Amino acid sequence: MGDDAPRSVLIGMLRLQHGLALPTVAAMFDGSRFAPEPLSEGERERLANGSLDDAPPEIAGDAPAWVLPALQGLLGDDLLPELRALGRRAPLDIRINALKLDRDAALARLTHLAPEPTPHAPNGLRIPIGADGRGPALHVEPEFIEGLYEIQDEGSQLATRLSGAKAGETVVDLCAGGGGKTLGLAALMKNEGRIVATDADPRRLAPIHERLRRAGAEAEIRTPRAGRLRADVLTDLDGSVDRVLVDAPCTGTGTWRRNPDAKWRLRPGSLALRVAEQAQTLDRAAELVRPGGRIVYVTCSLLPDENDEAVTGLLKRQRGRFGAIDTARIIAEEAPALAPFVRLTRHGLQMSPALTGTDGFYVATLERRD
Repeated sequence: MGDDAPRSVLIGMLRLQHGLALPTVAAMFDGSRFAPEPLSEGERERLANGSLDDAPPEIAGDAPAWVLPALQGLLGDDLLPELRALGRRAPLDIRINALKLDRDAALARLTHLAPEPTPHAPNGLRIPIGADGRGPALHVEPEFIEGLYEIQDEGSQLATRLSGAKAGETVVDLCAGGGGKTLGLAALMKNEGRIVATDADPRRLAPIHERLRRAGAEAEIRTPRAGRLRADVLTDLDGSVDRVLVDAPCTGTGTWRRNPDAKWRLRPGSLALRVAEQAQTLDRAAELVRPGGRIVYVTCSLLPDENDEAVTGLLKRQRGRFGAIDTARIIAEEAPALAPFVRLTRHGLQMSPALTGTDGFYVATLERRD
């Protein structure tokens, strides 16, 4: 629109986000009571012929300029398509609880929601949302109350699956939060084995108990004390765990389509803080893993500083005790059909909205060698 005044932003939004053509927008701007003043000739010209083709990437992609060099290094020629995908509304996905029923049975029970299978996750369903961006109130459906499904982005479902957790293993969910991936691990392991879930922030664990009960999932919750009496609640497990899932706190750049305001609140200082937290969490995970055991490192970020660079930092600090597992091998073992829809990075894989159709999840697997 050649301008950043509120009126111009509104007109541009109607064109770009809602796809309305000039005649439709002009009919809305008719100057009647409560309606905006009619379009000027300049506004009509911009609506008819304006283009973002020559705009700088931070404008064409609607993103902070300071993060673009890092994203360019990861995405290359796909930078603008991915930024635009991050600006569109996210789909509404659910994960069917395999502890209680399979996806085909769920499709039969949820026909009133008109679900479709997710493209990649074997237990996922995608629920249509209305033109206003609103979906059904899934949390009041009887099937949700019965624990037959959880609301979870397909990318998060895939990250859990790529962890490779097996029945009979001892698995620690080190950053469990509200328990989304803990529930997924329990279903993946068929409630056979031991899952220990904890989080550095005890407040985040509050919802997990009810979610486990509803889903019929088995996990041991270890809640650290807050304040000065805080103590490590996992010391008895050091050196004995088969697999540690680190769903690390991050900037959330991969979830901008769900939280569009987050991109404008992100600052270099907050990135540095997250990177420090990730290093500390990975170091703690390394203490827990037995020889031959694995760390599965997950973020919902697209920034290499939080992903490959975080893994590189751990490998250097551990001085040969850990090595990154070939990601192509992990995909072949756990989700072979996913291979064409992810980017392989130095140490892991990157999902993204334009390529994978999911939030921007990163997954890397590290194995203790000694």
